[in-house]
Amino acid sequence: MTTTTNTAAFGAAATAVLREPKVDIGRYQGLRSANSLALTAGGRHVTLFNASSRSSSLIRAVSTPAKPETATKRSKVEIFKEQSNFIRYPLNEEILTDAPNINEAATQLIKFHGSYQQYNRDERGGRSYSFMLRTKNPCGKVSNQLYLTMDDLADQFGIGTLRLTTRQTFQLHGVLKKDLKTVMSSIIKSMGSTLGACGDLNRNVLAPAAPLLRKDYLFAQKTAENIAALLTPQSGFYYDVWVDGEQFLTAEPPEVTKARNDNSNGKTFTDSPEPIYGTQFLPRKFKIAVTVPTDNSVDILTNDIGVVVVTDDNGEPQGFNIYVGGGMGRTHRLETTFARLAEPLGYVPKEDILKAIKSIVEVQRDHGRRDDRKYSRMKYLISDWGIEKFRRELEDNYYQKKFEPFRKLPEWEFKSYLGWHEQGDGSLFCGLHVDNGRIGGKMKKALREVISKYNLSIRLTPNQNIILCDIRNAWKRPITTTLAQAGLLHPRYVDPLNQTAMACPAFPLCPLAITEAERGIPDILKRVRAVFEKVGLKYNESVVIRVTGCPNGCARPYMAELGLVGDGPNSYQIWLGGTPNQTSIAKTFMNKVKIQDLEKVFEPLFYHWKRKRQAKESFGDFTIRMGFEKLQELVDKWEGPEVAPTRYNLKLFADKETYEAVDKLAKLQDKSAHQLAMEVIRNFVASQQNGKSE
Repeated sequence: MTTTTNTAAFGAAATAVLREPKVDIGRYQGLRSANSLALTAGGRHVTLFNASSRSSSLIRAVSTPAKPETATKRSKVEIFKEQSNFIRYPLNEEILTDAPNINEAATQLIKFHGSYQQYNRDERGGRSYSFMLRTKNPCGKVSNQLYLTMDDLADQFGIGTLRLTTRQTFQLHGVLKKDLKTVMSSIIKSMGSTLGACGDLNRNVLAPAAPLLRKDYLFAQKTAENIAALLTPQSGFYYDVWVDGEQFLTAEPPEVTKARNDNSNGKTFTDSPEPIYGTQFLPRKFKIAVTVPTDNSVDILTNDIGVVVVTDDNGEPQGFNIYVGGGMGRTHRLETTFARLAEPLGYVPKEDILKAIKSIVEVQRDHGRRDDRKYSRMKYLISDWGIEKFRRELEDNYYQKKFEPFRKLPEWEFKSYLGWHEQGDGSLFCGLHVDNGRIGGKMKKALREVISKYNLSIRLTPNQNIILCDIRNAWKRPITTTLAQAGLLHPRYVDPLNQTAMACPAFPLCPLAITEAERGIPDILKRVRAVFEKVGLKYNESVVIRVTGCPNGCARPYMAELGLVGDGPNSYQIWLGGTPNQTSIAKTFMNKVKIQDLEKVFEPLFYHWKRKRQAKESFGDFTIRMGFEKLQELVDKWEGPEVAPTRYNLKLFADKETYEAVDKLAKLQDKSAHQLAMEVIRNFVASQQNGKSE
């Protein structure tokens, strides 16, 4: 059903609020859902906002969090939100100007609409502005129509590529300001959305991408979609700005509407256009993931809220374990900022999950810090309060029930879902590895051909990969052939290092990047593979490697066995100690390691891992067991591995002459002879398979 609504423009008069010198905002008492908000002005009690007037009112001020017993302070972004008429002004005016960019306030507000203003940092002599758009796809679900639309938009208005993100969404880079409305409206009319993909609100809700017809997986995905609907902004600002107020609505489950409107705890803004968020939304971004036991494809412990389906012995979903307080972002050389794992909160029956989620969001809304955005994530609130106080506040004032004891869970596993698999309904799905999530060139053309020809739906994974769904058995061979010709190979032909590696985009468009990530990781992985060969590690052995261009942690490097975090030009901080199933947080091992010196660190670490590890001990576990002091000593004293008497590999090369010929060709491509030979063999086998085997 399509409903048309229009909202009156909100003018520049909003800026007047900060010019009233006698207005004093009192000590923070939490965002309240009362019908009015009051300030003290020159000793007089002044009512500034009556909630019943809804979005047409001028919101002059609201209470905002600050540390107890200190003068109230608010970040600039809080003021922008306050003056914006629910995230409209001045963005609605700025996008109409002839300038290639938008002003500071609009730059912050457009994030709530799913976009970031960027410029090409490779260019000198001026800034070439463009916008990155990020979609919102709960569970990573993408319809056939939306995929084809995004593919078209990338060519017509972007840089010719699509970027798959670590939160199961698309990013479209390089959109000019003059094209924003066209691109946004095209996405909306294809039943897609970018609303809330960025900004101080709930982001995309993760869930296992696999289209398995299992009760637990289907229930997890449905729950993720319901949570996403519950926490979607309701005030219409997105549609007002991009499609002139026309709203494209889909029916939501009645339990979602009921949970949103429930004010039994007195914490809902019942007369506001935003019943959960109010005028100020959340202090910072908020991330949620839902999964099933064992399946940690979603990096469950890195989220503000992690939700795990709990079933009975017959596989019937009964309720959920809830984790809280995870988050990756930090600031270099500021130890009061940190990456943090989520910790167990408790168990709730399945009928209470939406109330529990809403209550947790409300606690963060009311008590999260709004004075300093470095400390505004919920992980800092829980770190400050402790989990017991956080649970008690929820139980007493928000959830208003006791959380049941956490249910025991089996060990977590990382599941990539690459390759061919049965869905459970007679159809197949195919998981495809995409290096760093960047779809372009022949790969982009082949994917469009297959998705269009066979009318396939899509799932995006939290590991920057793509899953093709609902494939008939008869289509398997021609699809395999088309994909292989474009370099989209069965996982057995993809380097194991690449399969688990991730990197953020970083340069040239990310304004926060300190050094390379996406553009640098292909060479880094080749160098790691060469070190593996040098120290005698087998091809099928691997470590989880993640690279980011800054400490904000978009590619979740602090969960990697080997994390590289940009800390200067061509320089990385090295983190060690994560685990292959993403259940342990890494620690800083070395700072300011120049990119040309990485082998000086990698070689001794991998050499001693091979020789001193325990049975089946992962690299991350090995580094923690050895201790960083001992590892640093090994790095400092490293003089190279023992040189084998012969350099050629008899398993691949029957004679020295063949080896030397291949080695000569390999050097032209900056590879080892072994790498080139394996690449040739894998590509040959792939071309011969043509779908005959999985």
